[in-house]
Order: sequence, then C-alpha cells, then structure tokens
Amino acid sequence: MAAKKSAEPSPVSIARAERQRIFTEEGARAMTDIEQQAIAVRKNMQRLRALREAREAEEARTRPAIPVAIKKKRQKKQPE
Repeated sequence: MAAKKSAEPSPVSIARAERQRIFTEEGARAMTDIEQQAIAVRKNMQRLRALREAREAEEARTRPAIPVAIKKKRQKKQPE
C-alpha cells in the first residue's frame, strides 16, 4: 500500500520547491530592508538629538538668569 518514491520529482513538487526558494529569498531581502531602515531611523534620531541638545545648550547659555518670583501666601479669612 505504500507507494515507492520515484527518482524523478513530479512537476508539482518541483513547483512547490521553487515557490519555497523564492519565498525564502524574498524573506531574506525583506529582513535586510527592514534592518537598513532601522539603522537609518536610529541615525536620524541621533542626528536630531544632537541638534536638539545643541539648541538647548545655546538657549541655556544665552538666556539671562531671571530670579523666580516668590508668590505671597494668601491669608485665609477668619470666621467671625
């Protein structure tokens, strides 16, 4: 009842193997693209962080030291 495997692969198995090979290659390409995009995003974030920190440092350097005004406490009304 068990059929012997022939030495020659069937057209269906050849097509399946070809599809699997293509999917594997496309998956590897997609992973490479995703990794490259992630690297580009991290580089851009690093660039923007450096710009922000430089801007904040410049603002801190140019901003005059303004004393903080102390608020007076309000007195509660005493019941009569």
